[in-house]
Amino acid sequence: MKKILKWTAILLLVGFVIIQFFRIDKSVPEFDKNGDFTVVNSTDAAGIKILKNACYDCHSFETKYPWYAEVAPISWWVGEHIEEGREHVNFSLWTSYSAGDQAEIIEESIEEVEEGKMPDPNYVKQHPEAEMTDANRTALLNYLKSVGGSSVGTGTEEGEEDHD
Repeated sequence: MKKILKWTAILLLVGFVIIQFFRIDKSVPEFDKNGDFTVVNSTDAAGIKILKNACYDCHSFETKYPWYAEVAPISWWVGEHIEEGREHVNFSLWTSYSAGDQAEIIEESIEEVEEGKMPDPNYVKQHPEAEMTDANRTALLNYLKSVGGSSVGTGTEEGEEDHD
């Protein structure tokens, strides 16, 4: 029995070492930094800070990977989460969205923040700077509502690529 446990531990250790070679893709494609949501909507420094602290790790190309994103298999979960977040909205590519998509994204973002779904509660556990106090939530919502009309129309024209 002791021998079986020893070999099982060795195999698990070897397996753990091997999976470390399967890294997540952290590369950032070339993009126009002037098309970022916070550049286009630079009216509220406090709102921008909260948005960046609470949303940008998963919803932009400005991801700050935590130390545990270096360790598989946790890194795979982190990478998948970021990829999924960027599929919903990537604030770094704001001006590539149509005006209709921009309006919908802002509306959905407001709804997610109001309902406490975003930032993801699991994310907040590891990133206290993303904590949504009542004051932060109000400031972020005010910022999003204030740019709701001004950011619409800065994207692509009707009929161009849609990023749903």
